[in-house]
Amino acid sequence: LDDMKKFLYVILAGAALMFFAGEANAQMGKRMYVNGGWQMNGTVANDYVQNFQAFGAYVEGGYYVTPMVAFGGFASFGTNNAYVPKQTYQLDDKAAITTDLDRSIYQVPFGATMRVRFMRTEFQPYFEAKVGAEYSTQSTYMSTFVSRKDNWGFYISPEIGITFFPFHKDDVGFQLAAYYSYATNRNDSFDIKGLNNLGLKLGMAF
Repeated sequence: LDDMKKFLYVILAGAALMFFAGEANAQMGKRMYVNGGWQMNGTVANDYVQNFQAFGAYVEGGYYVTPMVAFGGFASFGTNNAYVPKQTYQLDDKAAITTDLDRSIYQVPFGATMRVRFMRTEFQPYFEAKVGAEYSTQSTYMSTFVSRKDNWGFYISPEIGITFFPFHKDDVGFQLAAYYSYATNRNDSFDIKGLNNLGLKLGMAF
C-alpha cells in the first residue's frame, strides 16, 4: 500500500511538473519558430496592375538568439491580375489593334529576416524586417499572344504582427500580420519602375 501511495505521488508530481512546464513554456516562448499560411497582397503605385488579391502564400522561420530578438529566413509568392476592357491601341501611324487585355504580376521574394517580439506570453506582438531578392514576371495576355518580362530585384519589407498561442503549450498557434514591401524590379516596356506592395498575412505559428 505504501509503495502504491509513493507511485501515485510520483505520478501526481510528474503531472504537476508537466503542467507548470507547459505554462512556463507558453509564458517564456520557444526559441525556434516556423510560421506559414495565406497572404493577401496589394500592388500599389503603378499603372499596370493596382489591386488586392488573395492569391498568395508564405513561409518563414527563425531562431531567437536572445529572448526577444530572432534571425531567420522567409519565402513567399503572390499573383495580382487585372482585366482591361476592349479598346484600340495605336501601334504606329498606319496600324492599330483593338483588343481586351489580362495583365498579371507574379512575385516571389525570399531572403533573411530579423524579428523583435515585445512580449513572451501567449500573445507575442512583434516587428520584423525582411531583406533579400525578388523574382517577378509581368505578363500581358491578348487574344492571340502574350507579352512577358522576367526580372530580378532587391527586396525590403517591414512588418508588424502578432502570434497567439491559445493553448497551455505553445506548440501550435496563429499569426496575423500586415506588411509593406518594395522591390527594385523594373520593366520599361510596361513602365514599371519598382514594385510596391501592401499586404495581410494569416497563418499558423509553430
